[in-house]
Amino acid sequence: MTKIDLALIQQLRECSGAGMMDCKNALIETNGDTEKAMVILRKKGASIAEKRAGNATHEGIVHAYIHPGAKLGVLLEINCETDFVARTDDMKKFAQDVCMHIAALNPKFVGPEQVDAAFMEKERKFFTEQLKEQKKPENMIEKIVEGKMDKLFQDVCLLKQKYVKDDSLTVEQYLQGLIAKLGEKIKINRFVRFEI
Repeated sequence: MTKIDLALIQQLRECSGAGMMDCKNALIETNGDTEKAMVILRKKGASIAEKRAGNATHEGIVHAYIHPGAKLGVLLEINCETDFVARTDDMKKFAQDVCMHIAALNPKFVGPEQVDAAFMEKERKFFTEQLKEQKKPENMIEKIVEGKMDKLFQDVCLLKQKYVKDDSLTVEQYLQGLIAKLGEKIKINRFVRFEI
């Protein structure tokens, strides 16, 4: 068994937000390679999030963020399974980070499932017409349109956006890391961004 330095475990814990034992095990598995260990921890977070996906979320918090200068503000609702998790510092930090992300990148929807069908159809039609005008092969148009729609979701959907404080993660991956750390289903339910 590989001996892992406590400072390395602590460093990975601070970067990932995962528990000490999870960090230690990931570092052992990767022979001390922190980048590979981060990948393992992200996969574990996604797996835990998937297992808890069916659980009810009747608790949570509403977090308010006012940007310096008081011309921009965000209200965010995050739901979870228990009041205990809702009151943790990790949840409050996550809410603050996501509010700051929303203030900076101005997403329109939480996730792709919330995107208005009429908006999607209009965008799909626009991309298709654009590609036909560019004389793209008919058999390639649908595939190219799907790629453009995915890119559109990355622009307008909070969960699909690159996280503003760490662009190696999406907001969804950041959320999955929190789920793995706190051990229960957590979801961003809705947000409102106000700007003067």
